[in-house]
Amino acid sequence: MQKCMPDESGEGCRRQECRACTVLLASDRPPVTCFWHTFLLILHVNLLAVDAATEKLSVALSSGNEIFSFTADAGLRHSELVMDIVDMLMNKAALKPRDLSGAVCTGGPGSFTGLRIGFTLVKGLALALSIPFAAIPSLDSMVRPFFYWPGIAVPVIDAKKGAFFCALYSGGKRLCPDMDATPAEITNALIPVPRSPFPILLIGPGAQMLYEKINELPAEKQPIHGIIPGGPLWGDAVSLLEIARETSVIEKGGADIFAGPEYIRKSDAELSLL
Repeated sequence: MQKCMPDESGEGCRRQECRACTVLLASDRPPVTCFWHTFLLILHVNLLAVDAATEKLSVALSSGNEIFSFTADAGLRHSELVMDIVDMLMNKAALKPRDLSGAVCTGGPGSFTGLRIGFTLVKGLALALSIPFAAIPSLDSMVRPFFYWPGIAVPVIDAKKGAFFCALYSGGKRLCPDMDATPAEITNALIPVPRSPFPILLIGPGAQMLYEKINELPAEKQPIHGIIPGGPLWGDAVSLLEIARETSVIEKGGADIFAGPEYIRKSDAELSLL
């Protein structure tokens, strides 16, 4: 493996393999100092993102400072549509697969099948092209456009069987792990949340349904905070790109190739074996 050039201290990369520098070197660009590798990778990064966690399929591609994206109401056709959408965006960006620097997908929770499709695609690219891949929590991506909401934001996905996948966020910070919870359990989780003059904002494909279910609860079991449904009804792969860049998850080497989706709940097939 070709090594990074020494930095100003003359020591070069302190890790045995600087994955970010390797990506640059593999693309026939001049060797760079480790001191600058993150900055240069951001300038040259071509990153593919796939959000298949819900019935809406979203794909985005960043090329330098340009972003190309497409969202389809895929229903149950994610596997049929995803490669055509990727090819379309690659053509728009005038890129070939070998030009990709990394790939990201939603890591869950969400549709079992959709999550597996997203992982299969980005892991296949990672193996074929020797590039890093990463998975970003689905709810982190969904709530991303509302990081500056002054109250509590709750991204919601219908988990079926009377329950919802959700998490609580405030000021862009996650307040709890992902939940697979009933409306009553979700309202109980909101009880210790400090009072705010701003209502709790429910977002995502399950927001309206959860809002209606909470309103059906007895008055004494409803949260003391005001609740409103709003925002987009599905995730957006552009949010995955933004999170990947802000966290430098690709520059840090990405996920282990054996990583898989975070399902939270066992599948019906698994439950039938218990």
